[in-house]
Amino acid sequence: METILSLLKTILEQGFIYGILALGIYITYEILDYPDLSVDGTFPLGAAITVAFILNGVDPWIAIIISFLGGALAGLATGIFHVVFGIKDLLSGILTMTALYSINLKIAGRANVPITNETRIFNSGITEYIPESLANYKTLIIIFICVIIIKKLLDLYLKTKSGLLLRATGDNPGMVTLLAKNHGYMKIIGLMICNGLAAVGGSILAQQQRYFDSTMGTGMLVMGLASVIIGRSIFKKSKFMKATTMVLIGSVIYKTCLAVAIYYGVNPNDLKLLMTILFLIVLISNDAIGKGGFKKYVRASKN
Repeated sequence: METILSLLKTILEQGFIYGILALGIYITYEILDYPDLSVDGTFPLGAAITVAFILNGVDPWIAIIISFLGGALAGLATGIFHVVFGIKDLLSGILTMTALYSINLKIAGRANVPITNETRIFNSGITEYIPESLANYKTLIIIFICVIIIKKLLDLYLKTKSGLLLRATGDNPGMVTLLAKNHGYMKIIGLMICNGLAAVGGSILAQQQRYFDSTMGTGMLVMGLASVIIGRSIFKKSKFMKATTMVLIGSVIYKTCLAVAIYYGVNPNDLKLLMTILFLIVLISNDAIGKGGFKKYVRASKN
């Protein structure tokens, strides 16, 4: 029983952390219809910034805020490549992601940096307000609080004039132009928010796992997209659940699938392959459901 509870706690912790990343990808994929590969670089960027600042005695909460700003700057670079210089969306993200690999190493100092006895958000002053009876779940509680705050802030932003223009940019950029607004500018804002959230996810993960690794961003776009598609597909008929909530639950479901597979003997070295297979299944299932079932999907594919 204790093993299952421990597994469930780990699933929820990492599911919510990666859910922050998924919230960012929701903006680019679902709202802007923009495949942003730069998140594979901004996720470890947040971890690198956090580890570097914590090791230099900076408050871990401030490190998270600086990580967001660093990720937003990377998103700005991707947006400028695409909007200003006219580089294709995929290539813009690849350029940023590639550059960030070297930048992350310069920030962290080396490819793998541990943080052991340093102050993290999970052993900072806020833990004093958590009852002793819940001490074993303090990491999960703090992560959950962070996720709820980020989700609420994103929900509030999407209701503002800027947020509504961001939605319109993905649906009908021509309408944004008619409103005397630059849809390219709105696209840059979306990319900045997406990559800022990706960096925050990396920041919190580094503090939870107590280390930075230069390869920790590999496959983040796949993981985030799978979380978005799972959540939106399962709960798309729900009239009372917000899209951001669907995405967070989708992230937890995705991490549950991976954790259960490992629990039943799948080699951890095969995790990236398993992630890809799961994402492929999700994509095919989503397309099939959208076309009225697997038989109609197969027929449409043949035609």
